[in-house]
Amino acid sequence: MFNALVLEQEEGKTLSSVKTLELSDLPDEEVLVEVSYSSLNYKDGLAVTGTGKIVHKFPMVPGIDLAGVVKESRSPDYQPGDQVIMTGWSVGERYWGGYSQYARIKPEWLVKMPEGMDAAKAMSIGTAGLTAMLCVMALEESGITPDRGTVVVTGAAGGVGSVAVAILSQLGYTVAAVTGRESTHEYLRGLGASELLSRTEMAEPARPLEKQRWAGGIDTVGDTMLARVLAETDYRGTVAACGLAGGYKLPTTVMPFILRNVRLQGVDSVMCPVDIRTTAWNRLLTDLPDNALGEIANVIGLSDVPQAAADIVAGKIQGRTLVDPNK
Repeated sequence: MFNALVLEQEEGKTLSSVKTLELSDLPDEEVLVEVSYSSLNYKDGLAVTGTGKIVHKFPMVPGIDLAGVVKESRSPDYQPGDQVIMTGWSVGERYWGGYSQYARIKPEWLVKMPEGMDAAKAMSIGTAGLTAMLCVMALEESGITPDRGTVVVTGAAGGVGSVAVAILSQLGYTVAAVTGRESTHEYLRGLGASELLSRTEMAEPARPLEKQRWAGGIDTVGDTMLARVLAETDYRGTVAACGLAGGYKLPTTVMPFILRNVRLQGVDSVMCPVDIRTTAWNRLLTDLPDNALGEIANVIGLSDVPQAAADIVAGKIQGRTLVDPNK
């Protein structure tokens, strides 16, 4: 017997409750994992509150990532006792996820825990941190080095943004952080931001081209803010876009791309190949400072998830939140 947060739908409304289940209730996948930690992401918030059409079938155990220990395995790639990480692959949306003491997972969805990392650190990083690392790697691959100038990070107080600020600062980049809350300024400076910008200013509609300000950018917001970042990006700069918290539209023109050679690079962590995931997870050991995780992570139990989900959708959550299913 074990506990899990279960989502059900009644008359079009999503209801969540902590339920006691048996192992036989889990999907029949090859690897049984005892979950040590999951984390709370914006997508989890949408799923638990029913705000977005994230969940494809009910009942559903949400939680788009998890870290834990293999208890049983029918796969030759994993043995009992292996420490593993799972992020993405539509888990928590189409397949039962990490807000549970146990989960059954396809082996091809798993990554072995890097040596020197544990479950708490992995989930402090989580999907958000993995995405942030992939964004930084995208900037590096396009030649955006620290000597090129300032990199702007939008939604900087959120999960992806806060980890991106910390990684970029650790690597020697000058970072400008966009946030809508003055209360986060000290927090972001502690992560390494040297310049703070208001969300109101950066969400103002931009002309096709604005004054060049950024060597590169990591955008978690989309819509008019992404359009402004593109219009302000330097010649041959790159913007890595990974989110749409502010909207899915992009009200811009081709002018930044053809007159300034700006590159817009999409970044996806859900279906990211395992070899790239493994590289990113190993880099997170060295490129994300330990003290940043100490500032970023808060820990809640399963019964706390519904309120935390509502808070993250409302923009009230600062940084990373861990979910301990055994708490």
